[in-house]
Amino acid sequence: MGVNKIRLHFPKPVIQGKIHLDGSKSISNRVLIMLALAEDKPAGLEHLSTSRDSQLMQNLLGSREEVLDTGAAGTTYRFLTAYLATRGRKVILTGSERMKQRPIGELVSTLNAMGAGIEYVEKEGFPPLRFPGTPLKQIARRISIRSTISSQYISALLMIAPCLPLGLELQLVGEVISRPYIEMTLAMMDHFGIRSAWENDTITIEPQPYVSKPLFVEGDWSAASYYYSLAAIAEEAELDLYGISNHSLQGDAAIAEIGKLFNIQTTWHPDHVNLKKLPGPLPKSFEWDFIKCPDLAQTVIALCAATGVHGVFTGLQTLRIKETDRIAAMKTELKKLQVPFYRLPAKMSKASKIEYHMVEGKAVFDHTPVFATYEDHRMAMSLAPLSLIHPIEIEEPEVVAKSYPGFWKDLQSLGCEIY
Repeated sequence: MGVNKIRLHFPKPVIQGKIHLDGSKSISNRVLIMLALAEDKPAGLEHLSTSRDSQLMQNLLGSREEVLDTGAAGTTYRFLTAYLATRGRKVILTGSERMKQRPIGELVSTLNAMGAGIEYVEKEGFPPLRFPGTPLKQIARRISIRSTISSQYISALLMIAPCLPLGLELQLVGEVISRPYIEMTLAMMDHFGIRSAWENDTITIEPQPYVSKPLFVEGDWSAASYYYSLAAIAEEAELDLYGISNHSLQGDAAIAEIGKLFNIQTTWHPDHVNLKKLPGPLPKSFEWDFIKCPDLAQTVIALCAATGVHGVFTGLQTLRIKETDRIAAMKTELKKLQVPFYRLPAKMSKASKIEYHMVEGKAVFDHTPVFATYEDHRMAMSLAPLSLIHPIEIEEPEVVAKSYPGFWKDLQSLGCEIY
């Protein structure tokens, strides 16, 4: 949109319409890496994500520049780190200032233990990275990696595994976070001919070639979550979301189950799902573990604030190393609505070592709030449904292009006034 701030509001608290969801960014970025690793020519690829991150991935995979800049695209950075380790190119991989604050050490140390020879350009453990110009000369087949930091590290290693001379035995140490994303990676690899075995804490992949096959990329369930939130906040709602189904590889499909707790009925059809708000009171309280679907957390936190549902959240640990510290950002923005969001005292969870966060109270609009987005697409989109209750303003609205370029236009199609 090219503007620093937009104002949005639904004149009526009623939602009805059809939305055609873009292809999943998570699936698209994995497919692009796999096809780049395939030795034969790419087959037909349909409904690829139009997100800025996926377009950037395509451009960087085809670039011959000596410095590759991923900007704020975390998935792109992590996947390319493993990919470039196998390519034998002398190149520097960098990113935005925020990217330089996001840890990459666990992935780099694992690749170097295999023989990659990657060096840090600035601060150890963080981007930018320098690749030596020689392909990874594999010195280890069995390696271990902490699975408590980011599933993207694991997916990055798995995707290059078939192309390694010795294959890979990857031992996952600790609680596996965002497991559905790892399962998604393995399922996509299976589609392209790669066999794997996951037994106990170890994933084994033998050397084997990727085989290009046609693929239709399913719609983005992360994007669907914003419409579940809108439907739950609205007085009346019925929406058709095209491109998604109940046979999804995405962990964020859990929003359908969460939506049910907020009186949203999901009806499955061959090419779309229908959302309908059912009559009846909302729950007084809500509790969910987001360890498998962390990208839904901001949306549901904002939903609880909008509806006054008392919310208890666990599994939020990865939110601190996303585009921004999403826990701190949500706390700051909800304070503008007089809704506290905070971590419960450690003594509440000494035995399990689980972090509990709570949101309580209902949003108060004594003025038109101006929400900051922190260069984070999900901050903008998770707070947007509040415009059903009262006019709001969103700073840096173009940030949504990272994953969902058409978001504001789609909101307008449902009756949202944006100016």
